[in-house]
Amino acid sequence: MLPSSSLVVYFLLVASVHVTFAAKQIPRRRLKLTDDEVRRAGLEPRDNLVDQRSSGSLEPGEPAAAFTVPTLNGEFVYQPGVAGSAGVSVVIHAFTNKSAFLECLWSSSASLASLVEELPASAQVLFLSLDDSAVTDALWMRERLHDAATKHGQKEVLSRLHVSPVPVFAVGNWIASVLYSWACVGHNCGLAQAVFTSQGWDFPVIVKRLDARYDWLTGRWAQTRYELRDAGDGCEPSPSVEGAVAWLSEGNCSFFTKVQNMAKSDASGVLVYALAGNAIQDMNCVDTECLTPLDLPAAMVHVHPAVSRALRSGVGVNVSFQTTPSPNFFIGIDQQGALAEMGWFLYPSFSFLNWQAQWFDFSTALQLKLESPATVVSVFANVQMQGDKGAVADVNMPLDLSTFDTLMLDASLSCPGSRDASCPQWDHTVQLFVCCDHLGPYCHVELGRWITAFRRIGRWQTDVSPLLPVLDAGVCRFTMKTAPWAMPWMVSLNLRFSVANRTEEKLRPFRVMSLYDGGTFDKTYNQRYPPIKFPVPASAKKVELYAVITGHGSDDNGCGEFCVTSHHFLVNAVHNNTRSFDSAGSALGCAERVNEGGVPNEHGTWLYGRGGWCDGLQVDPWRLDVTAQLDVSGQASNTVRYFGLFNGKDPNPTQQPGYIVMSSFLIFYK
Repeated sequence: MLPSSSLVVYFLLVASVHVTFAAKQIPRRRLKLTDDEVRRAGLEPRDNLVDQRSSGSLEPGEPAAAFTVPTLNGEFVYQPGVAGSAGVSVVIHAFTNKSAFLECLWSSSASLASLVEELPASAQVLFLSLDDSAVTDALWMRERLHDAATKHGQKEVLSRLHVSPVPVFAVGNWIASVLYSWACVGHNCGLAQAVFTSQGWDFPVIVKRLDARYDWLTGRWAQTRYELRDAGDGCEPSPSVEGAVAWLSEGNCSFFTKVQNMAKSDASGVLVYALAGNAIQDMNCVDTECLTPLDLPAAMVHVHPAVSRALRSGVGVNVSFQTTPSPNFFIGIDQQGALAEMGWFLYPSFSFLNWQAQWFDFSTALQLKLESPATVVSVFANVQMQGDKGAVADVNMPLDLSTFDTLMLDASLSCPGSRDASCPQWDHTVQLFVCCDHLGPYCHVELGRWITAFRRIGRWQTDVSPLLPVLDAGVCRFTMKTAPWAMPWMVSLNLRFSVANRTEEKLRPFRVMSLYDGGTFDKTYNQRYPPIKFPVPASAKKVELYAVITGHGSDDNGCGEFCVTSHHFLVNAVHNNTRSFDSAGSALGCAERVNEGGVPNEHGTWLYGRGGWCDGLQVDPWRLDVTAQLDVSGQASNTVRYFGLFNGKDPNPTQQPGYIVMSSFLIFYK
């Protein structure tokens, strides 16, 4: 660590290069800066800004004030609200060597590769250190970034990666306040530690630890003191560890093999120590190993000489586990200049930073779409949705819906508070039903479907234009609901009516014919759906198949959430129209949909592909023009039949069958 005088000299040697950019300003409460801060940011002093720093900590959604931070290449200057500037997002990462999670994040070549290869062009990243060793930390981080960018041919990204030698406690702006006040103990923050004690020691030995992936290990460390026993490298079962935590060296076999052998040996847990000079690694299964869940907690630590000596000497050693709160390691500023939480990093990879930056891009693009001309009808405005009733509203529709050909659902789910921690847990289906005539054929039609995010907010726009006919002029009752036992969400919903292209004549939907719904996905599933016969109205110029299908539950095949199912609409016994959920169960099937609005970094297993849906995303309707498959003369009857398959066959689970939620229609246009 450099002495303070060296730190001053170092700052004087930093080149006077300024990295300056700005964010599009949105109407929110702003911070009052000192005149000096304002001038250094290149702005004019203003006296009419609210000084929120003296009235409490900043919260997500509030504006980020201008700031300047010295970096190894000059100064990083953030200026919100500069007219005409291109929108950028900012991620601020505070490193500490006290965190095994962050050590692995920075030591992993795959993690760094994801950062330099996948960071969106609109994102800037500022790297800081929480420790007294900020200068050496900064030099090390810069070297790691430069090596990764050079190795992967991405040196241009270095212009958007800014490393500061100034420790967080000395930056002199709001960043420190937010990092400390947003403290958390989730997967991406908090200091996970192992505490070793032994008779004759004056003090415990406390080392940082990184727990193994919880998606294949279901065990958790208990709040108790375990006995620690040496079991070599763990590549063979060891009866000597029964009831104790096994102390294993890394290497010679996979982490999975070590943990599986210790589970067979009836150990209470596993601690793998890194060999001298090696970094802590992300303990995870590989390929087919992941198909075998293990109910045993495991973690990796650095070896400590006192622990090794005691075990070699036959002296008893006990271990317990704790998590010490820390400042947050990541905060964001979106392209509108608002502060944002970054959610959970489920494992040590900069991919999670990239995904949040991608979502900032999506959010900005959505804001631009919502500025396009439309007749907006408000249904819910921050209304609580909970219980059997859900959220209900009676709404007057525009007088003449025939003048529109486009209907977009602008929906958002927010939380009772501003933090992720106030949001409901788990992922639940949210459905929007409408009834404009309780005696008519369109009552209780599902107009839209979304899946809630694990403790994170979201906003989406969904095209449901084919269902325009269900909204007859007059008063319509809208009901939005989710699982009645779920915690409350605050919902907002606007209907956006518009004309896609006013310069050309377009077909418009005029009739909606209901087809099939879903049900329990068992061996009788396909027996419930007889063929449907129908004529095509003489005035129809086009017929479209429209379906919203999602699979839920988990039987012995993982159906319907994590299994690949196919859904078939057979028209006139010839044309097989198929919707297949090929990404269900894939490791990153939903992570790859962040740019479509999938909420990233949720507090759960949001990354995996699902059966037609993702946590924190709208369920997009499946639409297919089937006009050519039909007899449209109006003189003959057509037939449609539906069936759903698993692995090309009728489902036949042996336990706890899943279920399919489906709304399907034929839409007639003229």
